[in-house]
Amino acid sequence: MHRTGRRGSWCTLLCVLLFGLFLVHSGLPDEHDPAAGPPRLSAAQQPGGAPRSLPMAAPLPSSPPRRIALPSIRVDAPLVTVGLDRSGSIEAPPLTAADRAGWYSGAVAPGERGTAVIVGHVDAESGPAVFYLLGSVARGSRVEVLREDGRTAVFEVYGTRSYPQRGFPAEQVYRDGPRPELRLITCGGRYREREGYEDNVVVFARLVDVRERAG
Repeated sequence: MHRTGRRGSWCTLLCVLLFGLFLVHSGLPDEHDPAAGPPRLSAAQQPGGAPRSLPMAAPLPSSPPRRIALPSIRVDAPLVTVGLDRSGSIEAPPLTAADRAGWYSGAVAPGERGTAVIVGHVDAESGPAVFYLLGSVARGSRVEVLREDGRTAVFEVYGTRSYPQRGFPAEQVYRDGPRPELRLITCGGRYREREGYEDNVVVFARLVDVRERAG
């Protein structure tokens, strides 16, 4: 659990990448009241083993993502590029930009062969953040990622799960494969004032379509 000295405890996102174990830090000041926190997952949202057969879309070449949209939870947000800090942790978007999500550039771009990773805050001092409702995303929902090359990579969600931050199942979440995959991650579970959130919410999605730039 990572903690900072800035006015108390901060929320922590645990993100185990293909290349090793790192922490994704998402800030949450003391003043935040989690009583009306993000929705919890239902059993129907959780993936039960292998995903059902989804339409196949061919992998795309590399191109940085610029926006992410999740119509089912009314998210349409800019993407910023995040990397690693000096401690080997993923840099989440700053809390002053809690309405933005962050693409981890050390992994593949969304639509490429492999597993892309996008992280976002669940909340901030000002209130709900970009991924506040991520835990309510259901199977069959679409995730649309607009890329710099003008293509929109369209993913279909096949599961949403909550994992304890300790004992995060890296192999299960980030297993690489022959098809383009996407993982969306934020904080979740019960909030404790000193420790922050106990869990991480992970959305599993697979590329099913590509929309070409109009014109």
